[in-house]
Amino acid sequence: MRTIIFRFTAPYLTSLMVLFSIFVLLRGHNEPGGGFIGGLIAASAFAIYGIACGVAPVRRALYFHPMTLAGGGLFLAVLSGVLSIVFGIEFLTGLWAFPTFLGTEVALSTPLFFDIGVYLVVVGAISTIALALEEREDD
Repeated sequence: MRTIIFRFTAPYLTSLMVLFSIFVLLRGHNEPGGGFIGGLIAASAFAIYGIACGVAPVRRALYFHPMTLAGGGLFLAVLSGVLSIVFGIEFLTGLWAFPTFLGTEVALSTPLFFDIGVYLVVVGAISTIALALEEREDD
């Protein structure tokens, strides 16, 4: 399955898929999408890269171990829910802040951080499974 064409196009396809997964993640509150679907797209991109180039380049590209990504994402998702308890409202109630960044008002919310946490959990868990299935003795 490691043809020249596939090995050549896989890094470009992976880059486009990860970029699209971030787009889907960030538009998930107003339109279809979100952390789960974006995470599946990113994990699929890393799986394609692993099939084309091997497991070692994927592990180098991820920088962190996939289970570390999943643990960090779970921590971020729970933290976004606990933050509402700190303010005296129910668990996982959305909170919004509107700071000004470079002269533009930016909307930050706990649902956004929850989605980012779900994204990281899905990318970490699915990538761990995919890399374990793709590992061979000769890689």
